[in-house]
Amino acid sequence: MNQPALGIKISELRKSKGLTQEELVEQCNISVRTIQRIEAGEVTPRSYTIKTILSALDYDLEKIQTVDSNVTKEFKKLFLLEVDDSKEASFLTRQLSISWISGIVYFILGFGEFVVDYLRYFQDNMILNTTAYSILKLVVLTSIILFMRGFVLSGKIFKNYLLKITSFIFILMGIVFYTYDILSLHFGEFDFVILLGAQGVTYGIIGVLLGISVIRLQNALGTSAKVTGIFEIITYGCMATVVLGFLGYIMLTPTIILEVILLYKISQMLKAKQMETQLD
Repeated sequence: MNQPALGIKISELRKSKGLTQEELVEQCNISVRTIQRIEAGEVTPRSYTIKTILSALDYDLEKIQTVDSNVTKEFKKLFLLEVDDSKEASFLTRQLSISWISGIVYFILGFGEFVVDYLRYFQDNMILNTTAYSILKLVVLTSIILFMRGFVLSGKIFKNYLLKITSFIFILMGIVFYTYDILSLHFGEFDFVILLGAQGVTYGIIGVLLGISVIRLQNALGTSAKVTGIFEIITYGCMATVVLGFLGYIMLTPTIILEVILLYKISQMLKAKQMETQLD
């Protein structure tokens, strides 16, 4: 458990025991100043110090480690960063199917989102109220997350670490930018040109790396992986330049289609292997 959560937990345990900081000091022989700084989250104590404090509070260190470990595991499972090798092919196929279907949803919603954003940013015309706008953005963000999870999983399946990490970063960027987009409704005026530029450069750099990682799948997936990767490099490369950003957004349409097809192909490949295994 990291700070400040650790300090908060120790403070809660101390208070539940009815101890003051001075009384806790007497039991564990650690200075009051150290206890104060730990509880305030100002410092991360050594393992020995944590064990000493928790021992004085009659609390098992493993409980904290277990909670921390469980949170990390659930986070990794949510984004498919960690998949149990014992998982059946049907699980992997199902997750990939969810991903390419989400890609189609994202593709369709993207046209409506483009119109709404264009009118908001360039025509100063909000055709949706705040609630409807927020719902649209959240649905689009959800479809992006589920879509990109397919590439995270593909990176795991084909042992392509670059694909796995770039896809995950793509998800994180989406969460950051879409959250900011929704919150900006309540900020008042903001410079959307800077926002679009930041999005273009950030997505552009990661997108080029994503394209490189997808090309590496050509040995397993053939020409489709190579073509998809090339389109991604060109599309996101244009976005990264900002000047050619509009061209990049136009290229995004065929790129998303190719990405959906690629994930569909991977899911069908796994399904075929599953059937072969069952026949054997």
